[in-house]
Amino acid sequence: MQNMAQKNIAQTTQTPLTDCLLRLGDNALVLGQRHAQLCGKAPALEEELALMNVGLDLFGQARNWLGYAAELMAAERATDKVDADQLAFRRDAQDFRNLLLVEQPNGDFADIIGRQFLFDAWHVHLLDGLAHSSDPRIAEVAAKSLKEATYHLRRSSEWVIRLGDGTEESHTRMQRALNNLWQFTGELLQADEIDQAMLAAGIAPDLQTVATRWKATVEEVLEEATLERPSYDAWMYTGGKVGHHTEHLGFLLAEMQYLPRAYPDATVW
Repeated sequence: MQNMAQKNIAQTTQTPLTDCLLRLGDNALVLGQRHAQLCGKAPALEEELALMNVGLDLFGQARNWLGYAAELMAAERATDKVDADQLAFRRDAQDFRNLLLVEQPNGDFADIIGRQFLFDAWHVHLLDGLAHSSDPRIAEVAAKSLKEATYHLRRSSEWVIRLGDGTEESHTRMQRALNNLWQFTGELLQADEIDQAMLAAGIAPDLQTVATRWKATVEEVLEEATLERPSYDAWMYTGGKVGHHTEHLGFLLAEMQYLPRAYPDATVW
C-alpha cells in the first residue's frame, strides 16, 4: 500500500506549476538535509550555529514550496489528501526534482562552502525574479525567502574569499572544491519546457537573466578570492530537474525518510 501511495503522488506531478514548486521545494529540502548532517561536525561553535541556521531557513522554505505544491496536487486528485510531509518523506529519488548540485556530499569545509556559494549566487537572483511573480503566493514566499538567501550568499561569499585568499592549503582546497562542483552548475542556467511555461505565464523569471546575474556574482567573488573560474563551456552533468540523480540522493533520502516510512501512522503528541 505504501508503494502504491508513492506512485499516486508521483503521478499527480503533471502541471508545469506543480513541477516548478517541487523543484523549488526539493532544492531547499535536500540542501537543508545536507546541513542537518553537519550537526556537531562544524570546525567552530559559531560556524556550527550558522550552518544549522541556514539549514533551518532552507527547511522553512521547503515547507512553503512543498505545501503549495501539495495543495495543487490534492485539488487535482479531488479525494486523497497530499501534504508537504508526504512529498518530503514518501517519494522515491526519481520523483525528486532538485538540482544535482545540492545533493552532492558534504566533503570537507571547502566543499560545503563551495556548494553553498554556487547555489546561493543562483538562488538569490531566482528568488528576486520570483518575488515579482504573477502568482501572489509565489511572490510572497519568494520575497520572504529572498531575505534569508541574501544572508546566505553574504556568508558563503565571505568564506570563499577567506579560504581562497588565505593560506596555501586553504586556497588549494577551495580551488579543488570549486573545480569538482562546477560540473553540476550547468542545469542551474538551462531552461527547459517547465521553465519556459513558467516564464510565459509570468510566474518565474527568464533563466537567461538569472544566468547573467549568477555569472557576474560568481566572477566578482572568485576574483577577490584569487580563485580561477572554470570554463562555462566545460562538460556538465544534468538531469536533476527531471528526476535523474546521482547515487548520493538515494543515501540521503534513506537517512532522512527512515522514521516516516518505518512508522507511517506515527503522530506527534
